[in-house]
Amino acid sequence: MPSDASAALAPGRAPASAARSSSLRRFARRRSTVAFLMTLPLIAVIGGLVAWPASYAIYLATLNRRMTAFIGLENFDILLENETFRGVIWQSCFFAITAVLLKALIGFWLAHMLHHIPSKGQRKWRGMLLVPWVIPPALSTLGWWWMFEPSYSSINWLLNAFGGPSIPWLGEPWWARISVIIVNVWYGAPFFMIMYLAALKSVPDQLYEAAAIDGATGWQGLVHVTLPMMRNIISITVLFSLIVTFANYDIVRVLTNGGPRDLTHVFASYAFQVGVLSGNIPRGAAVSLFMFPLLAVVAFFVLRGVNRRQKEMA
Repeated sequence: MPSDASAALAPGRAPASAARSSSLRRFARRRSTVAFLMTLPLIAVIGGLVAWPASYAIYLATLNRRMTAFIGLENFDILLENETFRGVIWQSCFFAITAVLLKALIGFWLAHMLHHIPSKGQRKWRGMLLVPWVIPPALSTLGWWWMFEPSYSSINWLLNAFGGPSIPWLGEPWWARISVIIVNVWYGAPFFMIMYLAALKSVPDQLYEAAAIDGATGWQGLVHVTLPMMRNIISITVLFSLIVTFANYDIVRVLTNGGPRDLTHVFASYAFQVGVLSGNIPRGAAVSLFMFPLLAVVAFFVLRGVNRRQKEMA
């Protein structure tokens, strides 16, 4: 009897196993499954180098200075009551917004000029203009520090040669802020240039021809053809640069070290000063986390606008 029962059940098990194997084969052949498996190494890297450190920073921000007791949001309360940190928030926003706007304008102007140069000459100019972006920022900032340094400033020497007064580039708060912005714009504008140049080359020439037939001027073609076609790439590039600029550390550290009187600190440099130099790791982690809500709000609105425009184009 047991052998008869097993024989009776065997035909039922065979179709079930065959169905499971066929469903597994169909699952493995799906494009989404293949894409997920291909991106698993990248997901693991992001999890190990981004997600885990960010989670650990959140945990550290809730501890006391000795990292022996949980204190909740007390580190954030102390920072918001600190006048220096309130200045850091203002300086970070002023620095990031001003630098990104200048980089976007200069990058677009350079891309527009390069777009109208013949291909042979365009390659040479493109290579030369990308040099600031290729040089490591800490190394290039040392060169700028020498040009701004009051005793040996080559910029002040040129100003004096033409009868102008010397400028205290790194000695006065506003001039120090302007110096940091100049270096950041010099370093980051080529990135905007190459992104916008690629976007300009993707705009169909037929649109410009149709606009010219309708009597549109060059300015009207720029406003009504070029900018609408580049709107998404402009938004994504500005968002990416804003995130990088908010987290900028090396330029401030090398050029001003937060001075004079801690008036050029941004979130990254002040987090290093509080967390590493002052030995308060939890409070330094709290400083670095202040960037997250600001950038999350900006990213939400920018990406929502990009998605809305993509749906309209579809």
